[in-house]
Amino acid sequence: MDVMGSVRLTDGTQLSVVTGIDDHSRFCVIAKLVPRATAKPICDALIEGLNRHGIPEQILTDNGKVFTGKLQEKPMNVLFDRICLNNGIKHILTAPYSPTTTGKIERLHKTMRKEFFSEHSFESIEQAQQALDAWVQVYNTQREHQGIGDVPPLTRFELRADSLLEVIDGGLPADPPPAALRNVVARRVDGAGRVSILKNRYHVGKHLAGRTVSVESKDGLLFVHHHDVLVATHARRHLIDDDHRMDRSAKATKPARPTKGGEVLRKVDSSGAVSFAATAYRVGNKFIGQVAGVRIVGDTVQITIDGSLVRTHAARHDKSKEFAALAQPDGKPRRPQSVA
Repeated sequence: MDVMGSVRLTDGTQLSVVTGIDDHSRFCVIAKLVPRATAKPICDALIEGLNRHGIPEQILTDNGKVFTGKLQEKPMNVLFDRICLNNGIKHILTAPYSPTTTGKIERLHKTMRKEFFSEHSFESIEQAQQALDAWVQVYNTQREHQGIGDVPPLTRFELRADSLLEVIDGGLPADPPPAALRNVVARRVDGAGRVSILKNRYHVGKHLAGRTVSVESKDGLLFVHHHDVLVATHARRHLIDDDHRMDRSAKATKPARPTKGGEVLRKVDSSGAVSFAATAYRVGNKFIGQVAGVRIVGDTVQITIDGSLVRTHAARHDKSKEFAALAQPDGKPRRPQSVA
């Protein structure tokens, strides 16, 4: 996703276009005109695109503040971050000073300016949006694209698997999976720009010397991130069975099991959450329809699936409702259906 600016109406009013393109097929999934490219209009365009075309596995954006708050002085999840987290989308950020990373969508912008905006003028944003929608329809279904073998983007895009998941907005707080469950550890970059993992040294970059980075072991690779920006990727040099030893502070050879105690069962609803004491707690879209265990441990709520800890939240429910919730281990009983 990206934003293309400097689009003007006949009276000089300046607009921006929120754009999104599918990496594999070059299918344009978002082309939304907005008066101002601020967080809310951009996220509204994202939600609209997700509802129309389904939820992708990943979204790539630049590091603009409307897309992420992870690079701010005090890192935080902005609305765009929360929408990605709530819908199980991995939000990938471009590396600093690497404009070619988003070359495909920049090419879309060049085509859109040359073949649409330079040829037409409009008096209102509504008129311009209607015409842009028609142009995108032709671009996706009829215009041949050289980068994919001189066929229209729809030829590839229609082969995608249908997404049956409900799109969740950014209002529901979302917690990323605990780092311990993802084989992620922190390391300080040395003066030579390297980090050490199980006695193996991996180059990160001298510009990060003295900084702390996160290292994740996944699919035979080590992914090194700084403020959630991917800065290096290396082939893993240790055995996968030794992943648990990456954490120097770990005393156990296996991830800690959830705390023992009273547990109630709740079904994960269509939004990927469970309800406890009239409060929704996020579990994850991939667990929709499954039965989760909910425990109260101090001021936290632990959620398990098949005995494995998957989420820990700060307790947000009304404590006065906790007893009644614990007294119903299987949730509220269903009301008997009346017989006509």
